[in-house]
Amino acid sequence: MLPALILALAALGIALLRLWAYRTQLLEMARVLEETPTESNLRLTVRMSGTAPRRLCQAVNARLEEGRRLRLETSRREQELKYTMACISHDIRTPLAGAMGYLQLLEGEPERQAEYLGIVGKRLEELEELLEELFLYTRLQTGSLPLECESVPALPPLWDALAEFYPQFEAAGAAPELRFDREDMKIWASRPALDRVYRNLIANALRHSGGGLTISGRDGAICFSNPLPPGSRPDPEHLFDRFYQSNPARAKGGAGLGLSIVRELMERMGGQASAQITGDILEIKLFFRSA
Repeated sequence: MLPALILALAALGIALLRLWAYRTQLLEMARVLEETPTESNLRLTVRMSGTAPRRLCQAVNARLEEGRRLRLETSRREQELKYTMACISHDIRTPLAGAMGYLQLLEGEPERQAEYLGIVGKRLEELEELLEELFLYTRLQTGSLPLECESVPALPPLWDALAEFYPQFEAAGAAPELRFDREDMKIWASRPALDRVYRNLIANALRHSGGGLTISGRDGAICFSNPLPPGSRPDPEHLFDRFYQSNPARAKGGAGLGLSIVRELMERMGGQASAQITGDILEIKLFFRSA
């Protein structure tokens, strides 16, 4: 009887010691969590044996790591937004200042009203385009632009986009050339996003081309190619970067977000966008996900 009682008391003592150790460790973990700054790279450690303490420690560390990742991501997005606003502020002020300047000239030269009002209208259109690009880019970066993809015809939205730019092509004395192996070619895309991708690539070709635009398509891929103007040699590796300009001194308008938006939209639709230069021809290729 006595040996059994001694064993029972020993087991109880061991259990009490383990409970005391658990309590001490939990209090220590709580103290560390309370006293450590939220921006710290803290990771908890456990000295107790057993599955439960280790599992608790791992769960707490996982939550700490996720919170740290979210804080870093939030900080990164805030810095990107500040950088974007700083870079685009000049581009926004330029057409606005131009419009204000011609309105002042209009007061002193009313006989040139039609000319000046036409220029003011053009400057305001440029400003509207800049703000639209900035708004779209911001929505893409924050993930607040849902895209619903489906199998859509590739050519009809392209025809619509080209018709929208007809005056610019006519003024440039150039005509786009289409080379599609099938007129009924279909791709996996969101129609509104596809419209924006087409318009941005056409606008980029008109703005930075040496003349002419060829658009070809086959096997779920579409290529926009145009000759480069003399002296221009953009870096294909950075062509889709925000605000990238191969020669800032020769920039021809735009917010510098057009190709970045193309890449973002293509990736959101499950595809890819790439660029390469062959000779003096710039090729921007769109690869769509298989339906």
